[in-house]
Amino acid sequence: MSEQTADHNSIIDAIVSNSGRCTLPYQQAHRGEAFGTAFWFNDLLSEDDDGNATYRQYLLTAGALTRYDLAEIRLRPGLSESAMSAGALMMLRFQEGWIPLGDSGVSVLPTDVLHALARRKKWAWATDEITDGMAATAEDVARLGDAPVAAYVLGHDVGPDRTQREQAVIVGKVVRSGDHGGFVWDGRVPQGCAGAPVFVGLQLEGSRFKLVCLGVLLPGEGGNEGGNEGDGDGPRHPVATFDRIRIAVRGLPEASASGAGTAPAAKSRWWHGRR
Repeated sequence: MSEQTADHNSIIDAIVSNSGRCTLPYQQAHRGEAFGTAFWFNDLLSEDDDGNATYRQYLLTAGALTRYDLAEIRLRPGLSESAMSAGALMMLRFQEGWIPLGDSGVSVLPTDVLHALARRKKWAWATDEITDGMAATAEDVARLGDAPVAAYVLGHDVGPDRTQREQAVIVGKVVRSGDHGGFVWDGRVPQGCAGAPVFVGLQLEGSRFKLVCLGVLLPGEGGNEGGNEGDGDGPRHPVATFDRIRIAVRGLPEASASGAGTAPAAKSRWWHGRR
């Protein structure tokens, strides 16, 4: 096994083990045309001396993929500690719930509506979230430099019959785009994976690395997230980075944000691997 393969496997294992329940596949209902991946994000507001954290919770995705009224959110085992009554949730006025984060290309949905939908069906969400400790900081982004960096998308492919929406880790690279210090994804993007979280492993001293969520994978040029992109000739997908997303989220008006929740503070998530 090569050192590069070992690193890939360590990072993929960490992503699936710790963030596997953070993603949700969604699509325009009854049309079979617009497909995306969204993910849960907890924005840390404060933390007290006893280790209790106050946060606001959102779904994040690419705003270009939310512009329709009726959506279907696919559910899968493991997203609830009790039995779900259906394999999907239908959301009316889907577009109205999403809040654009300036010109970042990202939109957020306060998750109150999702918790309310689950309560009406008599179950509760059991999810992983991208937390403040995992979301990339400005320092993390600066450390990536100008060379291509191995990166990983945790998204939901459409599949050959356009109904499966299986979760997959897509391996590729991110490179500086030269556009205000942004990044683009260099690699194939299966249909349905735009809007998903992008992860990188930052090398630390020795054989250690830190796993961070760099940001959100946006659709390619023209807003098209069709099936054969990123194979060399297709459009390259911008990546909206969390250093800017965090600033935009915290600038939202109080009335537009989800109700704050409180929970024991999660430990910073670090993983270590050998070369």
